[in-house]
Amino acid sequence: MNILFFGPNGSGKGTQGAILKDKYNTPHIESGAIFRDNISNGTELGSMAKEYIDRGDLVPDEITIPMILDRLKQDDCKNGWLLDGFPRNKNQSIKLDEALKKEGIGLDIVVEILLDREIAKNRIMGRRLCVVNNNHPNNIYIDAIKPDGDKCRVCGSELKTRSDDQDEEAINKRHAIYYDTESGTLAAAYYFKDLAAGEGSIKYIILDGKPGVEEVTAELVSKL
Repeated sequence: MNILFFGPNGSGKGTQGAILKDKYNTPHIESGAIFRDNISNGTELGSMAKEYIDRGDLVPDEITIPMILDRLKQDDCKNGWLLDGFPRNKNQSIKLDEALKKEGIGLDIVVEILLDREIAKNRIMGRRLCVVNNNHPNNIYIDAIKPDGDKCRVCGSELKTRSDDQDEEAINKRHAIYYDTESGTLAAAYYFKDLAAGEGSIKYIILDGKPGVEEVTAELVSKL
């Protein structure tokens, strides 16, 4: 299965991607990691991207999409892949769709996790990290994993917060891009939603992101 994943920060998109990666032995490919790998490996595309990044500019699609295609054509993607973090606007969706078709790479499924913007923000700001094990889930806004006061609900250790989780302005900025249905990430998702309704070759799956991780996973797996 070749899967494209959409969901706002705080929706559990990364968690679900990691679960699918283990369950189906499918690489979970994040656009940010593609940039880092190309830059650290000194590829031609990586060098070109670094020039834009160093200037504080956005990397053009003409560089980003070839990077993504190169990653999707690697051996570990032969039996499927999960792409996360791109596209971020409708124009990128159009260009990615055209590029995939030109390369003969099929897109099978698009997943969109629905979550109210305020809930998504609270989930981010409510995250608490166990100083002993960051994999111990603690969130002051989620009843199922609410910590025991200021102690880890799993092991009783001290908890800390990530500074970027508490930067409300930065969170609002990221969410403003995602929830924009005209020029943002949801516009990118809706391009594929319309494509699925028209062509029928793509399956578009909508998930409710409000329940716990296990419930969302169960719904996702049942719809794949």
